[in-house]
Amino acid sequence: MVITARSLLHTLAGHAVLLACLIATPSALAADCSATDTEALGWLAKMSRSYREVAYHGVVTFQRGDDLQVMQIARSFQAGESHELLTRLTGQGAQVVRATHPLDCTHPGQQLLQLGEQSRGSECGLAQYYRFQVEEGDRIAGRQAVRIGIQPRDMYRYGYVLELDRETGLLLRISTLGRGDQILERFQFADLDYGEFPIPQRPVDTVHPARHPHPDLVDEEAALSAPWLVSWLPRGFTPTDAVTAVSARRTYTDGLAVFSVFLEQLPREMRPGEGVARQGSTTSYTRGMSLAGKPLLVTIVGEVPLNTARMVADSVRLVP
Repeated sequence: MVITARSLLHTLAGHAVLLACLIATPSALAADCSATDTEALGWLAKMSRSYREVAYHGVVTFQRGDDLQVMQIARSFQAGESHELLTRLTGQGAQVVRATHPLDCTHPGQQLLQLGEQSRGSECGLAQYYRFQVEEGDRIAGRQAVRIGIQPRDMYRYGYVLELDRETGLLLRISTLGRGDQILERFQFADLDYGEFPIPQRPVDTVHPARHPHPDLVDEEAALSAPWLVSWLPRGFTPTDAVTAVSARRTYTDGLAVFSVFLEQLPREMRPGEGVARQGSTTSYTRGMSLAGKPLLVTIVGEVPLNTARMVADSVRLVP
């Protein structure tokens, strides 16, 4: 399986924004967290600021198993907006463009997780679900890094190793870890320059403008005829958007991992069974089921282990 340019942009931007922007400031964490937690979360806050402040261009590698892709990536700022361009340099030429993204845009997942931390009465945020370790990192793309090891406190999520530029906080390398600390996927900068520079134009076969739909808008054509719910989630996972009871998709995050649940009405009953596809840290799990006499197809897609996807699928219920 070959990763698409759109998928890689999601990985690069998603880890940098979704992870770091959810972290509170170090001063708000000091009361209830260990010194290691406070230091780690402080570095993640710095990473969040770099996403809004640091212009750059460079070359990154992205590896999932035996598949290695090389990409050119750039970010610039103008009039309170960010502009991003990602071009695949290996395989079929493809480019993803995200233009005019407001710097003050706060994604719903960020808001909900911050509110969730307050409602639980804890100021440690992600430290409730992950253990952190901070140490000196490698030299990556000519920049000295600080390494943050992130281990899950349960079996429902993956671990991570982040390496940030010690000077700017920019995410230089991220490795996603499975069981036994097996590296499921890794991206890292191979070459990096800071500042606003002209970006070399390369011929591509396809250009994908990155969509940024409002999370509260529902696709009416995909809506279901009956309301439904997900009755079990791993501790700490929170909805990322406000949807109606008949929306065909629900998305959840704990601040690091993200997965979506899709429910589709079928014209007839399916034979019992399940389908599983995995690429790197992304799991796609599908199962046909009958709920209240209705044939349905449930699909879980996201950065969670297979057992988590199965348990989430088991918990899908129609609302009477």
